[in-house]
Amino acid sequence: MRILDWYILKRYLVTFLFTLLILIPIAVAIDISEKIDKFLRDDTLTALAIINDYYKNFIIYYANTFMPLALFIAVILFTTKLSNNTEVVAMTNAKISFTRFLYPYFIGATLVTIFALAMNHYVVPNSSKVRNKFEKTYIRKAKFGENSIHDFSLQLSDTSYIYLKSYNFRFSSGTYFSLEYYDGTELKYKLTADNIKWREKDSIFDLTNYKIRKIFPKMDSISSGIVLDTTFTFTPKDLMFKSTLSQEMPTDELMEFIDISRKRGVKNLNTYLVELHKRTSLPVSSYILTIIAVALTFKKRRGGVGVNLALGIGIMFIYVFFLKVSEVLGAVAGVNSLLYVWFPNIVFGCLALYFYVKARK
Repeated sequence: MRILDWYILKRYLVTFLFTLLILIPIAVAIDISEKIDKFLRDDTLTALAIINDYYKNFIIYYANTFMPLALFIAVILFTTKLSNNTEVVAMTNAKISFTRFLYPYFIGATLVTIFALAMNHYVVPNSSKVRNKFEKTYIRKAKFGENSIHDFSLQLSDTSYIYLKSYNFRFSSGTYFSLEYYDGTELKYKLTADNIKWREKDSIFDLTNYKIRKIFPKMDSISSGIVLDTTFTFTPKDLMFKSTLSQEMPTDELMEFIDISRKRGVKNLNTYLVELHKRTSLPVSSYILTIIAVALTFKKRRGGVGVNLALGIGIMFIYVFFLKVSEVLGAVAGVNSLLYVWFPNIVFGCLALYFYVKARK
């Protein structure tokens, strides 16, 4: 790398970190103003718990969320300054092409992308788990029906199915449970119980008023009892189907969950697939946003940084809009979630290519 490359790369990273450090305190200040009354109403909640359990993880989550925006604004700010100081003119006169000029930018974008990928796939999910638990305990009151499911069925394997009339996650108990085993289309075994309760300490289920029916070619065997302690190939976690659950899983755990759910016959996993694909697509956008930002500010423009910043924020707003719409549409059953999640990058990738070709000329 040349001295010029180190100069641009250093400015790239320093301005990016500076922009990120400006955005995060603003987000924290707004959040404190909204939640201060909820923090004060609980006498058992300490300042240490608020900082360590909530705001530490809040900063991790929103630093990762703001990363593309901070990167885009940073590139616009310091590249505009290079143009206004006629430094870009000097580089052009030295026969440095636009493609060569992008070289240190791409190194910077690569460093940011690698860091964002590690954050998205492993750090942020574990952080979100702690933050969401804090919010459920001290900030958000559980909505009616949020902690329970009704008329729930699940395929455990190719031959086994379960059904629950209702299940409450808060009390870890449910009503009217049944487990069925099939040989092809023929029922071979059925277990029913009026109540089922999960004993987390021992990792077993307690069944009350149970009945077991075994079906043979010429006769059936029926037995019953008051209490039965047993284990199954599922836990209460497998009964949950919420987007917040996907945000709390590291990528390896999320992929395993999706794979198991597919084998169990869960029809719509797009909510989880959107979260999985988004963890890669958002960091990769660093390259696309960098090209657009450099191409917009490569040449000196009348109005300087103000015009460039306004134009950049407008483009960023459109990108974020596309991103949110694609996430919502990608979670709909029956659609290709991978295509929807990557659609904003495809569209803005084409836009970046257009700006790149135009800037080269």
